Amino acid sequence: MALDNIEKLIEKYFDATTTLAEEKELKAYFSSDNVAPPLEQYKPIFGYMAQAKHEQFTGTIPLKAKKRHTVLWISVAASVVVLLGVGFFTFNHYNQPVSEDFGTYDDPEVAFRETQKALEMISQSVNEGIESMDYLSEYEQSKNIIFK
Repeated sequence: MALDNIEKLIEKYFDATTTLAEEKELKAYFSSDNVAPPLEQYKPIFGYMAQAKHEQFTGTIPLKAKKRHTVLWISVAASVVVLLGVGFFTFNHYNQPVSEDFGTYDDPEVAFRETQKALEMISQSVNEGIESMDYLSEYEQSKNIIFK
């Protein structure tokens, strides 16, 4: 084989543009004993490919997966923590005395004033919500003008 031809094939090989036939030609050339001295540096690359072709895996593959007990213990610990939390909350919640004061008033005038205060607070909150809806309707109108 001409040295120029092999050098061109090596260049094509490193550019990843060789065909399978050209790669076989390179492997055959570098497997032989008459490799040109300037190309000796490429011999390990192609020699490795020929050697790797005959390698086989001799290890054993375990068929049974190892059981993971840590996940089991973590789930058990989480369950115990949740049960303790629920039990603690229940114990503290039911042992507190129940208040019989429900905000009742004996005097109707006082009850009327307190009711008016509560309704005024609710009215202020509702009015704030309605004001924010005005911004939304203005945004909707602007959007309709722009996108139509």
